[in-house]
Amino acid sequence: MAHILVIDDDPVIRLILRKSLQGQGHTVSTVDNGESGLEQAKALHPALIICDWMMPGIDGLEVCRQIKANLELSTTFFILLTARGATADRVQGLDTGADDFLAKPIELTELQARVRAGLRLHQLTRDLQTQKQLLEAELAEAAEYVRSLLPAPLNGKIAIDARFIPSRQLGGDCFDYFWLDPDYLVIYLLDVSGHGLGAALPSIAVLNLLRSQSLPDVSFYQPHDVLRGLNETFQMNSQNEKYFTIWYGVYNRIKRQMTYASAGHPPAVLAFNTEDETSEVQLLKTPTLPIGMLTDVSFTSNRCEIPAGSNLYVFSDGVYEIRQSNEEIWGLESFIELLIERGNTSSLDELLETVHSLSYETISNDDLSLLKVHFD
Repeated sequence: MAHILVIDDDPVIRLILRKSLQGQGHTVSTVDNGESGLEQAKALHPALIICDWMMPGIDGLEVCRQIKANLELSTTFFILLTARGATADRVQGLDTGADDFLAKPIELTELQARVRAGLRLHQLTRDLQTQKQLLEAELAEAAEYVRSLLPAPLNGKIAIDARFIPSRQLGGDCFDYFWLDPDYLVIYLLDVSGHGLGAALPSIAVLNLLRSQSLPDVSFYQPHDVLRGLNETFQMNSQNEKYFTIWYGVYNRIKRQMTYASAGHPPAVLAFNTEDETSEVQLLKTPTLPIGMLTDVSFTSNRCEIPAGSNLYVFSDGVYEIRQSNEEIWGLESFIELLIERGNTSSLDELLETVHSLSYETISNDDLSLLKVHFD
């Protein structure tokens, strides 16, 4: 049976409620004012509270408001005991957080029925909360697994630093970089549609396939050929309706050239200083649909020169699709402006600190991945 807390300044009401509820097998605690009621609620964590609306000092509405604002007590079922019958009063009580009402004078069979219903809802809420916590723990474990697969920072004449910040639901971001041979470096980042394990698992499958270079009849030196092979392998009608965007580049360190192709992905941003020390950027993107949407898709590669001292930024849309306090989305153009202003002088952490300062959400609804490739 459950622990029930009764808060009422009328000793007769407290006695009637205690006797009736104890007769149903419940443990009942009683107090005669709102202040003591709040103290007992925090100490006992009752499953259900019956509280009089009109009391001296802290009234029932304020008790309800404070109970529902307490995360440890948020699942407690709260019944307001009142002689008020007006619709406006009930609306006010519900808006404050009350779960149910019990009218005075008290009808004992109705009391017992409402308590039974309230305890059932309390248990269901507790069960849902437990399942939510288990799911969040599993998603956190999955995020750690994805993070364990990502490459370590690369140091030397080509230095790569990266950040992966999973959302509260875990998404489909993944990236990698590795040498095809001593002269050619692969860099890519992909983003699977949706959230949860359904998005994370395909991204891991793509990472393993590219890392092992297991796509049949594909030249991993040719970005458009890699995208073709991925599109043939990961059609959404056989992948639980999941598609993904990707940016894939191959850097030739001898010629200082980057060959790249993208499929529905945000452009990579090449930031560099001109001879007069003016900061400029070049957007590296080829216009094509995401991988998996259609079978008959043509992919193309482009090539660009990589100036000495430049930085290449490859990222997912989570880095700029952030909601600001004015409810507007920050956007890609604003992020590119930030890279123009600070890209060559700021670390990834400093850039992300600026990004996070613009968002009113403490945890993003989407994964955020960001690579910074520095070329000496």
